[in-house]
Amino acid sequence: MQPASLFLGHGSPMILIEPSPTRSFLADLSERIDRPDAILMVSAHWQAERPSLTFTARPETIHDFGGFPPELYRATYPAPGSPELAERVADLLGEQGLKADLHPERGFDHGAWIPLALAWPAAKIPVVQLSLIADKDAAAHMALGRFLRPLAGENVLVIGSGNLTHNLREAMAWMQRGAGDAAWAHDFAHEMTEAVLAGDEKALAEWHSRMPDAARAHPSVEHLLPLFVAFGAGGGKARLMHDAWELGSLSMAAFSFDPAD
Repeated sequence: MQPASLFLGHGSPMILIEPSPTRSFLADLSERIDRPDAILMVSAHWQAERPSLTFTARPETIHDFGGFPPELYRATYPAPGSPELAERVADLLGEQGLKADLHPERGFDHGAWIPLALAWPAAKIPVVQLSLIADKDAAAHMALGRFLRPLAGENVLVIGSGNLTHNLREAMAWMQRGAGDAAWAHDFAHEMTEAVLAGDEKALAEWHSRMPDAARAHPSVEHLLPLFVAFGAGGGKARLMHDAWELGSLSMAAFSFDPAD
């Protein structure tokens, strides 16, 4: 199976070194889908005023986190970049009137390289990272994904990396009190999942007003926006590939999206 796009929950950087159901899922991912010729990665951890792309043959590994074990800072993901793919994506966006910037100094943030290091540890597949667009909503990011649909026919896999729910304050509180899973987070994730699987673009575009406890599930929106890019890039049937929880309220759900007909 080769989907047009994926959405992956990346959670904490500790997923790289600690056993978990999601770590196991990511480690097996390359066995579940066909090998892409290249990957276009959209992470929650890069926002720019307009679409921006890594533009170097040797992207660096960015350790954009603090307070973790030394082995995480020694880890690298030396996958090649692809200036050719970056230019192709810039052209696709430009055809839709959306100018993209090329960044020769930018590397891969942890939302990009950590799930890739688990799924394709050999680091042989060329990767380009595409930023989110600051201050743009779900509808704009679904449109961004739609502009990328031709990539599916070129065996380029679009991956959005974020989380279906993401409230760090609640997660830290859970660590301190050791309480059970948060019903509000499960309610939000359930409704979002139903909308994704139904292909309900209107419900997803209006997620903040329509989904239960939306503001609590996402006090800021950056971890949800990659889902909308992946949704737009697919256009075909959506499938729930993985459903797990960490830290009480952090959904690690993953979806695949078939190519549009």
